[in-house]
Amino acid sequence: MTLIDAKRTLRSAMLAWRGALEEEERRTAAAGLLATLRRERPIETPAVVSGFWPIKDEIDIRPLMIELFNQGCQLALPVVQGRGQPLLFRAWRPGDPLEAGVFGTLQPSARRETVEPDALLVPLLACDKEGWRLGYGGGFYDRTLLGLRATRKVTAVGVGFDAQVVPDVPHGPGDQRLDWMLTDRRACAFV
Repeated sequence: MTLIDAKRTLRSAMLAWRGALEEEERRTAAAGLLATLRRERPIETPAVVSGFWPIKDEIDIRPLMIELFNQGCQLALPVVQGRGQPLLFRAWRPGDPLEAGVFGTLQPSARRETVEPDALLVPLLACDKEGWRLGYGGGFYDRTLLGLRATRKVTAVGVGFDAQVVPDVPHGPGDQRLDWMLTDRRACAFV
């Protein structure tokens, strides 16, 4: 099986699993994610932190972002600039209006200031115990992390449901590892 096929197979399985979750399971997981952040500290505050507006059936990290904002962090949300490009980050505060982006995402207005994050909350479909992440296949976070890490230290924190931690995520030379994984039940630091 090729790397592309292995990723496609795992991606399909994880999308099906996540799509089958009940609404109560999702609410419980969002609360658990916040509790994990309060127990563990994967992000030093204050910092500039990029979150993301959850789409489809991703875990709801909005309470987590509000908590970080209340701890003095400046928040940002990613903006897709185009195929093959790294992400751009625009400042965002809870309550700010959002505009439609690509792939069903929501993003801050183009009038908002562009910032460089110290830490990124990264969406995912799966993560393994070595910090390898499986995303949706566009490579946006891999390109972005590669570029940011070339100029300074940034912390990449994958966020998801605990069952998204799997034994092995297929990865190749263009993939970037996470520094942390934060779930509704635990936090894992990767060395």
